[in-house]
Parts: sequence; structure tokens; C-alpha cells
Amino acid sequence: MRWSWKLGTFAGIGVYLHATFLILIAWLVLLEWNQGHRGGAVFSGVLFILALFACVVLHEFGHALTAKRFGIPTRDITLLPIGGISRMERIPDDPHQELWVAIAGPAVSIAIAAALFAFLLATGVQSPFKRIATWTGASFVEQLMFANIVLAIFNLLPAFPMDGGRIFRAALARYMDYSRATQVAATVGQGMAFVFGALGLLGNPFLLFIALFVWIGATQESAVVQMKVALVGIPVSEVTVTEFSSLSPSDPLNRAVELMLHGTQQDFPVLENDRLVGILARKDLLDGLSRGGPNVLVSAIMRQDYPIISAREMLQAAVDKVQQSDCRVLPVMDKGKLLGLFTLENLGEFLLVRSALTGKTNKQRYTARHHLPPAAA
Repeated sequence: MRWSWKLGTFAGIGVYLHATFLILIAWLVLLEWNQGHRGGAVFSGVLFILALFACVVLHEFGHALTAKRFGIPTRDITLLPIGGISRMERIPDDPHQELWVAIAGPAVSIAIAAALFAFLLATGVQSPFKRIATWTGASFVEQLMFANIVLAIFNLLPAFPMDGGRIFRAALARYMDYSRATQVAATVGQGMAFVFGALGLLGNPFLLFIALFVWIGATQESAVVQMKVALVGIPVSEVTVTEFSSLSPSDPLNRAVELMLHGTQQDFPVLENDRLVGILARKDLLDGLSRGGPNVLVSAIMRQDYPIISAREMLQAAVDKVQQSDCRVLPVMDKGKLLGLFTLENLGEFLLVRSALTGKTNKQRYTARHHLPPAAA
């Protein structure tokens, strides 16, 4: 994710801090300062936020390590002001696996709260939950314990993109198909977003932010699953761009500029004696022009490490390869020869055409079923 700084790699998973996280720290410092608190209180508040987000990282690793057990790697974990985001290679298609992956995060938060509770009892603290009611009278450990409980409960709400939404979908998928289960879970999530928004208008602006977050998450999840359903059973050859321009390794970048400015193509396969030897991406072309000028050879900046898509692969597998790579365009090969190019833009056009044709077919069926003349339909 852009504007993120890497904190380190743990269990093979990179952990990043997004720049907007600093806004949360700055807001907290300003809030404490305006309330008349000084150095000690401000430091304590910042330390609490850092400790809480360390717990959030453990929460996300609960998801990631459970997904790893099912053969699903996690690309990275990014800390945002709203919490953590784990980018997995894919969401488990098996409802049983999705249930375990989704519930692992809240389980870690509950385990942390239980460990802190045990620590409080071991150190002689009596009735820590009663002290939480005043918050300011509670100790650092008591506040952190309560925050983890709230984190677990919030994430168990049955709304995307929280864990509870995925748990709810996994439960529904036992009784209906995956697409329908997603639509139901997304609808419930949007309903909860509406409730959060209404409560936010009554005086809590933070609930408005949560409402927007939940609404967008539910809508995106539904759209992603609908696209997956639309791609089932369709080979890559159906959407391969077979009319394209290519470059030679000995061509100067100026040749690529001419092709880009006089056409719609922005990424180019590089061929040598009809053999694919590289890909010149638009981003690399612009970087090459800014660093070396138009006379730099294509061979100097072309990419030689990129996934290959077979013409016989299914579309969903091709989409996964594009999303996992750093290339917007990937070559489609058939028997060792370049058949064409696969782009998400062309896939989008294919889905729009397919949707229009499906709508027309459904309209014709409705007309025939009700014996309506075409004009009346």
C-alpha cells in the first residue's frame, strides 16, 4: 500500500505502518494537551495507542497464520488508524476454512484480554472490571484488557469488512450457495451501516465514519464475489487481446512513445525472433525516459520476471496472477508462443458486454413468458 513504511517482517509477512496512522497519534497528543494534560499523560496516551495497535497486529497474525495452514499466504499487514488490514492472496472458497480464518482474529484478542486479566488477578488487583467503569481510574493494563474485549466484540459484528461478516457468510454458505450468502451478509452489513449512520447523526461523528467504512466494505465484498461468479467456467482465450503492437529489445524508448501516443496500448511485449523476452510496462517506460531519455534501449529497462498466463487457464486464475504481480498486462501463451495480452481493462469490457447480453436475454424471456409484444416490454 502506498504511503506505508515497513516496520519489519515476522513469520515471513511484512508489517507496514500507513502514514495516516501518524494523524491518530497527532490527534491524541492534541486532545490530551487541550484537556490540560502535560508530558506524562501525553506519553501515557501515546504508549497506550501503540500497545493497542501491537495487539491489533497480533489479531491480524491470527488471521494470517490460520490462513497459512490452509495454504493461503498473506502478502502483508498494514496498520491504519481504523485498525489493521491483512492482504491475503485470496479469500478461502471453502466456508469451513473461511470460518476458521475469520474467527482466529477475535480469538486472539480474547486470548490477550484473558492473559491480561490473569495478570491483574495474579498481581492482586480486585474486581478490575468495576474499575473500568471510570476508565481514568483504571490502570494501563486494565484499559488495554478492556480495549481488546471491545476490539473482539466490534469485529464480531455481522457486517463486512469485519470478521463477523465473514463468519456470518460462512454460516449462511452451509445452507445456500456462496454468492447468495454473500449478498445476504452484505445486505445485513449495509443495514448496520445505516443504523451506525443514524446514531452518528445524533451526536457521535465517529459512528458516521464507521458507517461509511462498513457500507463501502459490504458493497465491495458483494461486487468481488459477483465478479468471481461471472468468471466461472470462462477461459482466458475469451478475453485475450490478440491485436497488439510489440517491441524489439534493440528499439529505443522513443519507438514505444510513438506507439503509445498513436494508439491505445500502454504496455508492450518485447519479442526477439518471435520469442517473448520481456514486458515493457508504462511505469517503467516513463521512469526510463526521465532517467535516460528517449534513446535508451528497451532491453535496458524491460521486465524479465513476470507471470505467464496459459490460454487454457480460467479467468479467475488469471485475475489472481495480475493482482499478485506488479504488471498491469500479462502475456497469454499457447504452446510456447505469444497468443496475446491479458488486461483487467479488457476483462471489464468483456463483463459489461456479457451483462448487457444477459439483460437482453432475460428481457426476451420475460416478454415470451407474458406474451407481451416487444414494444410493451
